[in-house]
Amino acid sequence: MKYALIGCGRISPNHIMAARNNNLDLVALCDVDVSCMDDKVRKFNIPETVKKYTDYKVLLAEEKPELVAVCTESGLHAQIAIDCIRAGCNVIIEKPIALSIADADAIIAAAREMNVKVCVSHQNRFNKSIQKIYSARKAGRFGRMFHGTAHIRWARDWEYYSRAKWRGTWAQDGGCLMNQCIHNIDLLIWMMGSEPVEVMAYTDRLKHDYIEAEDLGLAVVKFAGGTYGMIEGTTNVYPKNLEETLYLFGEKGTVKAGGASVNKIEEWSFSDLLDDADQVKAEFAENPPNIYGFGHTPLYADMIHAIEHDHEPLVTAEDGKKALAMILAIYKSAAKGHPVRFPLTACSTLDFEGRFR
Repeated sequence: MKYALIGCGRISPNHIMAARNNNLDLVALCDVDVSCMDDKVRKFNIPETVKKYTDYKVLLAEEKPELVAVCTESGLHAQIAIDCIRAGCNVIIEKPIALSIADADAIIAAAREMNVKVCVSHQNRFNKSIQKIYSARKAGRFGRMFHGTAHIRWARDWEYYSRAKWRGTWAQDGGCLMNQCIHNIDLLIWMMGSEPVEVMAYTDRLKHDYIEAEDLGLAVVKFAGGTYGMIEGTTNVYPKNLEETLYLFGEKGTVKAGGASVNKIEEWSFSDLLDDADQVKAEFAENPPNIYGFGHTPLYADMIHAIEHDHEPLVTAEDGKKALAMILAIYKSAAKGHPVRFPLTACSTLDFEGRFR
């Protein structure tokens, strides 16, 4: 399968290795900064036959890839993805799918029209720990679900933001919720198993006065069926990343996924006693070298299978829209000072420009 990568920045190594691990035929790289492409060619010993482009539209016209990964700054995801779809490509979009509801809807509509697959890179769904927890959720082992919580307690400093001027801007990124916390927010929505009804939230910029968006977000979510969720996300932790955790509390089960990126099961208690908690914790734990984990390779494998066998990938464009809508609703609730109801329509990060001036 012919594959191309658009955007050769911070996350691109994970995509290159995932493509390589799945035996994709890498035909082209694209980035407006040639040095970024040169760096990846050197680090990954990419053959000279792999062409380098600074214009992705030229790449699409000349190479005609079957699968493209879009790994640019967030504000460019939607337009590039739509252009790839219109060119007949299946697309993996780095999170978030877009920065507005309208753009997410446009991606979904284009994919349906062109009959191609779109996957959003929420790779933590493929963590061994998360797969095990979701299997218990599907099997009904929690009984009635009461509530779940997502905590992302990380650190980002001036050096991080200075390396890419788009980070922390409303036009191209958003704040900690949109960039760092969206993976765990996706997991919370996925695990709760019902649609959100309402959210009440606070956001603030407490430390990073050189960015436009938030570095702290706190929210309470009401889901259909009477279940609840809590979200805490920050990049203010001193002095380094502390943890990313997901808790699920049900009538007959309690689970905690923790570690650097929910890659370990730290609590496993079910009334059915079907398995040994210590054995589960030992078997379903991973120790990734960084917060990105090991999920990109199985995400690619799932997407390839979806293309070859004509079914939806595990993380659909609609799933990507759900995570985006949750964060935009949090932004809106915090800005307006009142709860926001779902479904959310006509909302964009650009609506919050000047929020923390």
